[in-house]
Amino acid sequence: MSVRSNIIFSSKVGFPAWRLYKAKKTMREVVEMLNYAVMVLLCVFIICALVRALTDKGPMLWPVLGTIPTAVFHGDDIYDWLTETLDRCGGKFAFRGLWMSGVHGVVTRDPSDVECILKTRFHNYLKGKFYTERFYDLLGDGIFNTDGEKWKDQRQIATRAMNSNRFLSHAFQATEDLLHKKMLPLLDHFANSGEAVDLQEVLLRLTFDMTCRTGFDADPGYLDLNLPDAPVAKAFEDANLVIQYRFLVPPLIWKLMKFFSVGSERTLKDAAGLAREFAEKIATDRTNEYKKLGELKGRDDILSRLIEIKYSGEQGMEDKFSAKYLQDFMLSFVVAGRDTTSASLSWFFWLIHKHPVVENRILCEINQIIKDREFEEECLYSTEFRVNELEKMVYLQAALSESLRLYPAIPVNLKEVQHDDVLPDGTPITKGSQMIFCVYATARDEEIWGKDCREFRPERWIKDGKFVRENEFKYAVFNAGPRLCLGKKLAYMQMKMVAATILSKYSIKVVEGHPVVPKLTISLYMKHGLLTTIRHRSIPKPCQ
Repeated sequence: MSVRSNIIFSSKVGFPAWRLYKAKKTMREVVEMLNYAVMVLLCVFIICALVRALTDKGPMLWPVLGTIPTAVFHGDDIYDWLTETLDRCGGKFAFRGLWMSGVHGVVTRDPSDVECILKTRFHNYLKGKFYTERFYDLLGDGIFNTDGEKWKDQRQIATRAMNSNRFLSHAFQATEDLLHKKMLPLLDHFANSGEAVDLQEVLLRLTFDMTCRTGFDADPGYLDLNLPDAPVAKAFEDANLVIQYRFLVPPLIWKLMKFFSVGSERTLKDAAGLAREFAEKIATDRTNEYKKLGELKGRDDILSRLIEIKYSGEQGMEDKFSAKYLQDFMLSFVVAGRDTTSASLSWFFWLIHKHPVVENRILCEINQIIKDREFEEECLYSTEFRVNELEKMVYLQAALSESLRLYPAIPVNLKEVQHDDVLPDGTPITKGSQMIFCVYATARDEEIWGKDCREFRPERWIKDGKFVRENEFKYAVFNAGPRLCLGKKLAYMQMKMVAATILSKYSIKVVEGHPVVPKLTISLYMKHGLLTTIRHRSIPKPCQ
């Protein structure tokens, strides 16, 4: 259409030609400006890429997007990528998240940095608002989501409860009951049917029930023979996935989604609500039981202990142990006990499958312990192991420790910097940034663990026939310093009992061709589960 036609057409529709011309010109200018902006960003990207490549200072920092695209590209091997990047960068590198997300700081694997963060300058590296506000919907003010006096108070109470002989005896009995009354009949079913089973899923059910029985003297029944739906357990998984998403996007985005209760935030609201209803019912029923009977006779779990303290008459305790306080404590206990133990055992059984020599040594140790029994004849070949027998399983503890070294339940840990600081090697750290230490990468550092650091070698934990502990900052699997895991002793006891009982009765083989890779979650789960076949093992005979 000619200019004249344009003028005539525009006049007929009441739109002056000069305005149409001006609009077209403005549009061309906008397009040119956008093209220019894209070219500038592309140049910045190329310059950043060249600088990174030449100085070897870490992953690509994309304009606006930070390191997110690179991390997403390596989503299927994120922990190995972190390890390789730290190798190239001499043990630490700077990172940055999406623009306006508040995500920026330093990733390290250096034990001296870990000691600085977790002990030497502990009060400068806290959970902080960056962490706690993202977890608040699920954990509230629980022990794993607080700092300062709230954290100290809960830790003191948890220490009193978990270190008592009453509780440890209760935890042992609860674990043994679940193993022999629920887990073994279930594995018998799969061994007899010959069908493959996702062992990671079974272990998740076991540890959820085990955590609830140990901590609250409650049995959700998720390990029953028909493997019923596990809505509460799934709620914890769904909540963790959404919380992980919160760390990747600007707060404005997920807070708006939360305000309107849409998308992933709706999922979190429903999941956290279901988890809280679960905790609230157990706590309410137990409180009513105490009020009715005036005691909780025969109950040695942590929840019962807290309720006894609440109504002990000690000044301020009844107000302090509010319904929310009990719920927050319970939810934190579930997250700590269920996720970490199940993930750790899954990797252990996979490694045992890949290393039959190690499996054989574990079986020899177990069989020798059975041979050395001096009690009743009917117990000679029983797989109900006593506490003192579990303590004698040195090689099993070494194998579990080695598995945890290579595949730590929490592969990375994050702290928020409260004040400007300088790391031991002179690296400056700014207030409000995040310090991330990668336990997974530390385990694969030759300077720390030797040339065989990537090998599964339980023998590195044994000297003169005794188990040798490592420096906690070199081996921060159970955290370290003031936040050292209170449940470490309990975790080892439960993992040894589960591993020894299952291995002594069954041969577990991973289905050929089944892919085993880490999943990008807060706890180190297997992305595709652990598909296995179960076979009965013959009556154990002591090794000669």
